[in-house]
Amino acid sequence: MGKIIACKTSDITAGKMIKVSIDGRDILVANINGEYCATDDSCTHSGSSLSEGKLDGCTITCGWHAAEFDCKTGKLIKFPAKIRDLTSYNVVIESDNIFVEM
Repeated sequence: MGKIIACKTSDITAGKMIKVSIDGRDILVANINGEYCATDDSCTHSGSSLSEGKLDGCTITCGWHAAEFDCKTGKLIKFPAKIRDLTSYNVVIESDNIFVEM
């Protein structure tokens, strides 16, 4: 498992999320009050970009069909059907750099 730079801490203000591309994968990186977390960006229901949805606390809501995931763990919180959890990644901060371990 290697760590790959995703972005700078200054790129994501508190309560926001962005999509980054790492090794051909779309990854969502979120800033939850200074704690950074990373998950896959694609909703496991429809494949939509979760970074285009809504972030409320540590809950990501998909903009297409309102599936809700915990951005810290990738676990499904709420959806009418059972769908897969997101893959979550360990995040390491060094200076102003956010690294994702893949």
